[in-house]
Amino acid sequence: MKSSLLNLWTHITSRRRKQLAWLFLLMVLASFAEVLTIGAILPFLAVLTSPEQLFEHALAQPVIQMLNIVEPQQLLLPLTIAFSLAALLSGAMRLILLWAQTRLSHAVGADLSFSIYQRTLYQPYSIHVARNSSEVIAGVSQKANEVVHLTVLPMLVILSSSFMMLAILITLFSIQPTIAISAFVGFSSLYVAIISLTKKTVIRNSDTAAYKQNQVIKALQEGLGGIRDVLIDGTQEVYCKVFRSADLPLRRSRANIQIIGGIPRFGIEALGMVLIAGLAFSLAGSEGEFANTIPVLGALALGAQRLLPALQQSYFNLTLIRGGQSQLRDALKLLEQPFPEHKGKALPQPIPFNHSIELEKIAFRYCQQTPWVLQGIDLSINKGSHVGFIGTTGSGKSTLIDIVMGLLMPNEGSLKIDGQVITTGNHRAWQLHIAHVPQSIFLADTTITENIAIGTPLKDINMERVRDAAEKAQITDMIESLDEKYNSKVGEHGVWLSGGQRQRIGIARALYKQADVIVFDEATSALDADTEGAVMEAINNISGDITVLIIAHRLTTLKGCNQVVELDNGKIKRIGTYLDVIKNHQTG
Repeated sequence: MKSSLLNLWTHITSRRRKQLAWLFLLMVLASFAEVLTIGAILPFLAVLTSPEQLFEHALAQPVIQMLNIVEPQQLLLPLTIAFSLAALLSGAMRLILLWAQTRLSHAVGADLSFSIYQRTLYQPYSIHVARNSSEVIAGVSQKANEVVHLTVLPMLVILSSSFMMLAILITLFSIQPTIAISAFVGFSSLYVAIISLTKKTVIRNSDTAAYKQNQVIKALQEGLGGIRDVLIDGTQEVYCKVFRSADLPLRRSRANIQIIGGIPRFGIEALGMVLIAGLAFSLAGSEGEFANTIPVLGALALGAQRLLPALQQSYFNLTLIRGGQSQLRDALKLLEQPFPEHKGKALPQPIPFNHSIELEKIAFRYCQQTPWVLQGIDLSINKGSHVGFIGTTGSGKSTLIDIVMGLLMPNEGSLKIDGQVITTGNHRAWQLHIAHVPQSIFLADTTITENIAIGTPLKDINMERVRDAAEKAQITDMIESLDEKYNSKVGEHGVWLSGGQRQRIGIARALYKQADVIVFDEATSALDADTEGAVMEAINNISGDITVLIIAHRLTTLKGCNQVVELDNGKIKRIGTYLDVIKNHQTG
């Protein structure tokens, strides 16, 4: 646990550390306010029980002279006011401390959540394809919050409670040292014993909660992500059972941790009352005059009333920290994702691309335990050409294109642009040339303009470029027919557009980027023949200065290509014109 907390500290920004220092000062002041309250009750109770003794006390003389008090009874009003002000000050300080602790802990949580999201977005594509997205979503949306509620805030509460306990103990020690130390040691021993007995149970529930949290997100993604099939197949109950089997154990584990954290409270409070009763009996018997014991007894009772909740708070929050260890470890794994070298640097100058893309003896596999996806790929693509890629599922088409786009680095061989080898150090300079149109176009629930210029701040969008891109993608007529034209909303995932319209928005997006290499990754495979023909017409009309790479399932999709590359089992089976390849298919 200690190493995880120290590791978490390294991810706290310098700004938050300065704020924590101010919070530390506020904790000291709040503790001092507690001491004032306990200290003020002694003279207050003394003036209620024996005002004459307090009136004659040497320490009271400066106050008596300053207030021109001539009779013992006149001490009651100023001491009542003083005690009330001390109590109000203590309450106000505790309220301010609660506000500061809560605000700061949630600000830290926002920083951690942003850091997880930012670091995840910068990870290489190979990391993303190997990871279940539910883990990342849980990390950003939930586990960062869990770190706040189960680690950061409990740590701050324990720290402030410790200051409170120290201040209270010092005050009680000055009143009755033996009783103060004995009570603290006794109660602390009980809490330590409970912590030891429940440690394994808390850790087990922590592990269950962390695992089931990912499963809940996964169940939500799968059920809601495939809602059309769920509704058609009537499989709602299946997905509900999957969700329930993850959500219920998650909540039970969290409940168990909270129950364990709250168990000692009632017993400790009862023991505290017994202690006060026994103390009252012993003081009354030893002093011989019960009235003289009331101020001391009142101060000890008030101190115990403050001390026991502080002890319980410390124990409860320590239990929360132990219960959140698995979530903290998961969050730290995401926080420790490294940034690439280009992070924070200005965009590089694009690599010169005037002649060709060369793939030399390319071989690739995702890890050593998996088979080779590509082997011995040699291919040359001239600038401005339209090249089609075809092959059965699993033949390596998409992986090959991912290497061309600099998303994946080959295990063997090299990708060269005009003779320059693409590496992890310069791949961003090559990607500035590239735009990608996938099979399923991601459309944000915003306007057509913002979807064409996606990723560009609204104030920076060039409307002339947007219209030009839409015209080249042959979607201008549809947009102009809408009431709000380019400001029309497309709905979530483009639900208000047809499949062909969504694909043309994707083409317009690629053209808006003004890329000179556009990759179409099965961009028409989900369309009917007529719609596919119209979209392919838009693709084939793209300027000859732009290199177009098309992955297709159907050979007829590649009619407009200068060159067709057929892959089989990770190797190039044949390269030729569309007519050459179609002849081979007919004769084969």
